[in-house]
Amino acid sequence: MKKIVRHYSSVIVIIAILFIWQWSSKLLSIPKWLLPAPTDILNEAVNGWNTYTHHLVSTTYLSIGGFVIGVSVGLLVAVILHLLPIVRQAVYPLLILSQNIPIIVLAPLLVIWFGFGVLPKLIIITLVCFFPIVVATLDGFRQTSPELLHYMQMAGATKGQLFRKLEFPHALPAIFSGVKIAATYSVMGAVISEWLGANKGIGVYMTLAQSSFRTDRVFVAIGFIMVLCLIFFAIILTLEKVLLKGRMHTNG
Repeated sequence: MKKIVRHYSSVIVIIAILFIWQWSSKLLSIPKWLLPAPTDILNEAVNGWNTYTHHLVSTTYLSIGGFVIGVSVGLLVAVILHLLPIVRQAVYPLLILSQNIPIIVLAPLLVIWFGFGVLPKLIIITLVCFFPIVVATLDGFRQTSPELLHYMQMAGATKGQLFRKLEFPHALPAIFSGVKIAATYSVMGAVISEWLGANKGIGVYMTLAQSSFRTDRVFVAIGFIMVLCLIFFAIILTLEKVLLKGRMHTNG
């Protein structure tokens, strides 16, 4: 029994919260527009499938596109900053300062500069995903074993060989940590970008639901955002296990 509770404690807590939520909504007669019961939300999620399918698909594609661009740019910038210490000293403080600017503030400017198309939305997601990738990757490079680095330098390895054979492989766990964070951030960035000007997407669906006091649909949107984040996280986690396991077997 203790093993079951330990392994499924999160599931038990979630079920308990849903039960209390459902019981309180019915017992206290809370209006549906204020706080719908979980069964009302589930009912809307099932019966309203045709009303939000295209919104869900749009947000998914937008999140994936922005995530791929953000990860690619983040890795490229991290590699450049690592290989060029002078550039890192000049640019890295600016990267830190850039994170003090809320993305919701930059978003209207991007709409003014680039219009209401896909480009400003991809830029928003890229900016959201960019920073954790850069920071995690640079931390991974710094964690390279100095003994192995010194040994390979003594063996005559070039800077490129050091990077390909030692620094980058050893930074993979840290890189994947940043990628997992960016994967969840990409969905958030997509929804924020849709709030600022779009004709479809979970962000649009949520805005329409809020303006019409369809709180059940707002919770449906929140649920799908959470599910998308979990799916992206699970995919990256699986990929991490496969790649790192293969690297360990290769090293062994």
